[in-house]
This record gives sequence, structure tokens and C-alpha cells, in this order.
Amino acid sequence: MNSKQISKRLIQMAIVLVGISFITFSLIYMAPGDPVRAMYSSSGVMPSEEVLNQTREAMGLNKPFLVQYFDWLTSCLHGDFGTSYSSGKPVLGILMDRLIPTLKLAFLSLIIMLVISIPSGIIAAVKQNKFADYLIRGITFLGISMPNFWVGLILLYVVALKLNLLPVISIGGGFKTMILPAVTLAFAMAAKYTRQVRTAVLEELNKDYVIGAKARGLSNGKILLRHVFPNSLLPLITLLGLSLGSLLGGTAVVEVIFSYPGLGNLAVTSITAYDYPIIQAYVLWVALIYMIINLVVDISYTLVDPKVRERG
Repeated sequence: MNSKQISKRLIQMAIVLVGISFITFSLIYMAPGDPVRAMYSSSGVMPSEEVLNQTREAMGLNKPFLVQYFDWLTSCLHGDFGTSYSSGKPVLGILMDRLIPTLKLAFLSLIIMLVISIPSGIIAAVKQNKFADYLIRGITFLGISMPNFWVGLILLYVVALKLNLLPVISIGGGFKTMILPAVTLAFAMAAKYTRQVRTAVLEELNKDYVIGAKARGLSNGKILLRHVFPNSLLPLITLLGLSLGSLLGGTAVVEVIFSYPGLGNLAVTSITAYDYPIIQAYVLWVALIYMIINLVVDISYTLVDPKVRERG
């Protein structure tokens, strides 16, 4: 991608972010419940209706919808996402504290997934319609069929409770606390990626250049490593980018099961506490990260595939 294409994508991202912010603010504005009452309830105090109205006035909740939205959007553009109703702390600081653990968990999950799926997919493709292929395909079918929360509960019961090998609650920031949630997230992804790697490698193995390489006397290992696998990377990079984006925004269930202090756990807690500023900022951050990852993936195409670089 050249600089003009990147600039165009950045403008599109800005438009999409504004649209997402408006939809998110609208849905939260129409949501049932009173954030002011929830804020006082969390502190164990319930003041009079007069004090509640004064608090709403001070927080700007009595203003018209569009005025509230533009005030909030203007503050966001200046880096101010508001103050948490529950803790009274700046939302940006809360998100940053939870973003780092989620990033660690996401990247560890991706590493585990790649270590499992790439060799398994290549073996399944090379041993097509043989015992190893059937075995790997059967295991991947099981992995895709089992939801994350079920895998997490099984690992929690067997590994943490019965075998006592890893901690039950993933709090503390150590490497051991991340293993179970990371394996849980990687389980289904590894099954899906193994099938994708198998399909991509099989497609390349049936092309004419592989036959030509064999005719020139190249070994199967060299053909796989130097030609087949690099040419299979392009669709896998796309899936990898999408998976990273979904991991950063869609780990809520796993984080709640293991009490992991990440963004997903924060989102669930904020929803139950009617902490609207955190919910709004969370949606914007996840959308922004997702779009940035997709942009990086598109740019990486030019580094991996010479055809894309020539068209660019």
C-alpha cells in the first residue's frame, strides 16, 4: 500500500469510528436504568431525589441527547473519556491498566495457537487421506465444536482443582496465571487454523511449480519450507489479524471464568454496574484496535506477496 491508499484508509477509519461512537452513545442513552442511582448504590448511599437531580445536572445528564453526544465526542478527541461512575477514576487510566494484561493474554494465545496449528496443518496436508490426516481432522472437529467457556471450565476443574498444577484465579500478573486462559482461547483457534493451514498447503501442493520443483530434484522438505509454506501465508495473515482483533475484544467470557483482570472482565463489570463512560470508551477502543490491526495486515501483504506489491 502506498501513502495515498493509507491516507484513504485512515479517513475511512475516522468516519467509521464516528459512526460507531454515535450508535454506542445512542444505545446507552436509551438503555434502562439510572447511572446516578447506580453510582450512589455502589457506595452504599441513596440520597434524596433532589440530590439525585443535582448530580444529574452536574454530570450533564439532563442536557438534550445531541448536546450530550457532542460534548462527549469533543472530550474524547482531546483524550478525555470521562470519569468512571463506580470508582471515580479517569476512564482512560482504567482502560490502559486493563489493556496490557489483555494484550499479554492475546499474544500468548496466538503463540500457542501457531505452535500447534502450523505443524499440524502441514502434516495433515502432506499425509492427506492417511491416518495422521484423519486423526488431526477429528481432533480439530472436536476443538471447533466445543465452546470456550466449556473448555475453560474443564481445564479449571482438571488442571487447577484436581491436579493442582496451576492457580484457579488468574490474578497476580505472573506467567502461570495466564496459561489456563491462554490455552482456553487457543484451543478453538488452533482447530480452526489447522484446517486453514491444511487447505492452503494442499492448494499449493497441487500447483505446477511444485511438480517442477520435484522434477528438478528438490526434496519435499525444501519445497515445503521455501515455496509452499510462504505462498500459503497470505490467507493465514488475514485470519491472524482478525483473530487478534477478536481476542482483544471478545475474551470477556474466558476472563470472567478465570477472574483475569483484562478488558473483557472490565466490560462485564461495567455493564452490570451501569458504568456508561467505561462501556462507551471500551467499544471505541476495541473498534479502533480492530481497524488498526486490519490496516497493518493489509500493509503486510506487500511484504509477503510480490504480486500485491507490484499492483500497489
